[in-house]
Amino acid sequence: MVAMVLQVYNTLSRSKEEFRPRNGMHVDMFVCGLTPYDDAHLGHAKTFISFAIAVRWLRRLGYDVKYVQNITDIEDKIIARAKERGISPSELEGNYEKRFFEDMEALGIKGDVDMYPRSHDYIDAIKEQIQLLIDRGYAYELQGDIYYDVAKFPSYTKLSGVKLEELERHRIEPKEGKVNSYDFALWKASKDGEPSWDARFTFNGKEKELPGRPGWHIEDTAMTHEIFGPQYDLHGGANELIFTHHSNEIAQAEAAYGISPFVKYWMHSGVLNVNDMKMSKSLKNFVTIRDALSNFDAEVLKLFVASTHYRKNINYTEALMKEAKMRLNYLYAAFSVFYSMKEAKSSTRDAEVISMAENLKREFTEAMNDDFNTPLALSRLVVAINGLRAFAEANGQVGSAAKHEMVDTVLGLASIFGILGHDTYKQSLPEEAHALINEREKLRKEKRFKESDDLRDKLKREYGLVLEDTEYGTVWYKEGV
Repeated sequence: MVAMVLQVYNTLSRSKEEFRPRNGMHVDMFVCGLTPYDDAHLGHAKTFISFAIAVRWLRRLGYDVKYVQNITDIEDKIIARAKERGISPSELEGNYEKRFFEDMEALGIKGDVDMYPRSHDYIDAIKEQIQLLIDRGYAYELQGDIYYDVAKFPSYTKLSGVKLEELERHRIEPKEGKVNSYDFALWKASKDGEPSWDARFTFNGKEKELPGRPGWHIEDTAMTHEIFGPQYDLHGGANELIFTHHSNEIAQAEAAYGISPFVKYWMHSGVLNVNDMKMSKSLKNFVTIRDALSNFDAEVLKLFVASTHYRKNINYTEALMKEAKMRLNYLYAAFSVFYSMKEAKSSTRDAEVISMAENLKREFTEAMNDDFNTPLALSRLVVAINGLRAFAEANGQVGSAAKHEMVDTVLGLASIFGILGHDTYKQSLPEEAHALINEREKLRKEKRFKESDDLRDKLKREYGLVLEDTEYGTVWYKEGV
């Protein structure tokens, strides 16, 4: 059961709306996936982590989500890169697709997706949709290419908000003879060395043979029509896709099938910059997911992403990732104090623990139901874990049922972000080590820094513990972890 009403920001209406899928508790959801011509980068990671969190939350609320994320395996960039390397487009795409799935596994989010359809498996559906657009007067042929006549779709700018007169400045797929400069390709004529399919299209009762390949935008709408039908609930992607890709999807689908809106809710995530600049190989700030995971645990990256609202842009720096690592280490360390508490059949303060669990669930739900507000939800989790640490340090034992309820609550909510999934919180410290950590914190508050430094050295020497003082509190973890 949904405890509180979920509000989702809809790019189409530019406002938060109550989330009401078309078919009760079933949600059809599509997110624009990868074009595999290179290794997936941190921008992809931000998008796919953000939507994995959204899907996990929807499922926790009881929704039955069919989450589809496509693989664009027919695209200009794949063809161009394959030519550069002297290999076939399918060989290039296959290699990077394999590496992409390895990255998604490493991030722990591949399993959140139900289906990864590939464009080349939907060629017949693509041709059928193009023919529909021709029949309804929205498409025309030019020297073997087929273009969408944007001027025939008056509400073309409803998603982007771009003014019609501004479209004249956009030379989208330039070609002499187009009806409008901003018309986009539905089908591209066959060229030597490029993937191609036989195709016949009918214009005003006359059939033409036009071998070639699909344009980028038509791949997605033909695919989703085959999977979901002419309308579905939620479409996600990075905000840089609003114009032109998602605008073109709407134009195609609503013109072809006459059903509006094509998608009920449009969710767009902010982009990721590196050191305050757009990621680019020419700027030498291009960071792949593999690069990041060679230096940081996947949970650090997921915590880093969850610390910013999905609709906002995020700035990636080594310093911010190190801060996220310390924050994660603190959560593990603080939670381990409570997890290691001695258990009794019951305790006089069990009601306090149960109350803390209920408060956490309520506050976490309120935050996530406000357009997936992960920073606020995460802060509620941090506050709760701080409270558990304080409780553990003030009490010798806790009732077994109350403890297990709290542990299940914390781990269940943390799993929405994909954190606290390692077993390190189960590794209890000797009481002597805890006593030294507490003594050191007391010394620091008294500004007796020389003595506190001596205790830190002792903890490292005798127990292998590394201590770091952060804004979240003192972090401790085993040396080498």
